[in-house]
Amino acid sequence: MIVNVIKTRIFKEKEPILDFVLEYIKRSVGRLKEGDVFVVTSKIVALSEGRTVDYISREHKIEIIKKESQKSIVTPWCVLACKDNEWCASAGIDESNAQGRLILLPKNSFAAARKIRTELQKKFKIKKLGVILTDSRSLPLKSGVIGVAVGYAGIEPRRSYIGKTDIFGRELKFTRSNVIDSLAASAVLMMGEASEQRPLALIRNAGVEFTNKKYKMSDMIITPQDDMYAYAYKAHQKRYNKNK
Repeated sequence: MIVNVIKTRIFKEKEPILDFVLEYIKRSVGRLKEGDVFVVTSKIVALSEGRTVDYISREHKIEIIKKESQKSIVTPWCVLACKDNEWCASAGIDESNAQGRLILLPKNSFAAARKIRTELQKKFKIKKLGVILTDSRSLPLKSGVIGVAVGYAGIEPRRSYIGKTDIFGRELKFTRSNVIDSLAASAVLMMGEASEQRPLALIRNAGVEFTNKKYKMSDMIITPQDDMYAYAYKAHQKRYNKNK
C-alpha cells in the first residue's frame, strides 16, 4: 500500500470542494486510476459548507457542542460528546488552523463523500474508487490522536475473518478487521496535525473491496451492550467508588 499526501494552498471558506480537489489531483498525480482511494480531511469539506462559528468564549463553545451532539459530558479537559452515535471530544469541533473560528463537522459526511466520489468517477471515467473523509480522535486510555473515518463511500468498511482459520488451523469466530479506520489512520499520519497543509491524500494498492453500497455511521457502531470494554469500565468504576 502506498500513501501519497498532497500539499495545497490554504482552503478558503465556502470554496467549492470539488474544484479544489480536482486542481490538486491534476497538479500532483495527473489523474485517478481504478482501485484508488482518495482521502479528504473533513475540515475542508466543512469549510466548503460554511460550517463555522465565531469563537466567543468557552461557555459559548460548550453550547455549540451541545447543539451538535446527542449527548454531552463536560470534563476538566474537554466536552465529551456523542455525535452520530460515536463518542468523541467536542463533537469533532475544531479550533486549530481556524483563525479564531470554530469549524464543525460536515453536515452529512457520508453524503459529502458520495458526492465527491460520484464526481471523481465521472471526471476520470473509473468505477472502482473509494473516498474517505477523515478526522482526528483520541482513544480511551491511549495517549495521542489517531485518524478515523467520519464519512466514506465506495469501500467495504470491514473485512470479516469469521469462519477462516489461522496458521495453525484454528477457526476464527469473532475477528473482523476495521478497514476504513485503518486506511484513515494511515493517511492522517502522513497528512499531519499542524501546519503541514496536506489536507488530501491518495492511497494506492490498498487491497480493499470496492462497493456501491450506501453506508452510514451506524453501520460501524456497536451498542454499549455489545462493547466488550463496557464491562471493564463498569468494574473500574465500582473499584473507584469503593476506594473513594
